[in-house]
Order: sequence, then C-alpha cells, then structure tokens
Amino acid sequence: MEWAGARFFILKKNTYMDNIRQTYRQEVIDLVEPVIESGLMELIDIECLKMKSRWVVRIYIDKENGVTLDDCAEISNSVGDLLDIHDIPPGPYTLEISSPGLNRPLLKDKDFLKYRGSRVTVRVKKILSGKRKFCGKLINFMQEGKNKTLIVDEEGKLYHIPREIVSKANLEYEL
Repeated sequence: MEWAGARFFILKKNTYMDNIRQTYRQEVIDLVEPVIESGLMELIDIECLKMKSRWVVRIYIDKENGVTLDDCAEISNSVGDLLDIHDIPPGPYTLEISSPGLNRPLLKDKDFLKYRGSRVTVRVKKILSGKRKFCGKLINFMQEGKNKTLIVDEEGKLYHIPREIVSKANLEYEL
C-alpha cells in the first residue's frame, strides 16, 4: 500500500510588494495632501494597489458638510496632473476619488477626538477582555504621555482599548 503524504503550503505575505505600495502611498500623500487641504477638504486615506497591468490609486476625501461630485472632480483634475508630473506611481494608473462613505474609517488620533459620542466598531490585533471586536459608543479618547486609550461603551460596559492594538476602527452608520 502506498502512503499519500500531505502537502502543506505556507503562504507568505509579499513583503516586497507591500513595501512598494507603502512607499508609493506615502509619496502620494506628501504630494496631494496640500492640494486637498487648500480646497478646504481633508485627506482621509489613500490606497495604492498594483493590478495586473496598472496601478489603482484611491483617495478618500471629506469636508465639513460632505463631499460633492464636483469636489471629487476638482481634486481628480489637480491630483491627476501632480501624479503625472512626478510619475507616481510609475506607468499607467487609474485614479479614484471618493468620500469615505457612511462607515468612515477612523485612522488618526484626531478622528477619535472628533467623533467622541458616535457609534463605532473597533477591531483589535489581540484579544482584549475575551474579544477582538467592539461595537458601541466612543466615549472618549485619552492620551497620557505616550499611552493612548479609546473608551468604548458597549451595552453599558466600558472597555479601555489601547490605541496601539487597534487594527481597524470605523464609524457605525446610524439611522
């Protein structure tokens, strides 16, 4: 009888491509953030994705009363010219400008301060109080020295979530 051996594959993240994406992302941020801010808008996030034959550059913007289609078109024209001049990312690319949507990501410390009192979903990198996902009201964001903490009220129970273990946080759309 012949023994059929099991084969195991370990998938390793393509750290080389991740590094390239992050480098282009930071270069795009450095180029476009002043343009976006000059239009009285805020840069929320940027994604640089390598597809088969081209790059996709997604830029999420916002402003006080929400982003209009005209705002997106204006930023697209300005940013597209900048990216072309600097050839970032190199070669062909598709530029997408969008609002962050109803479930806006909370990425910066100032986002947590701005949206205190709002409903949020917070995912953490490691288990905290037996959980990895917290959904509730963002009560506060505190900073004591280098320690930053989110306080989330989930059904009457307060969770103190260290900022450094937050992997993802979003506003939770409320009707």
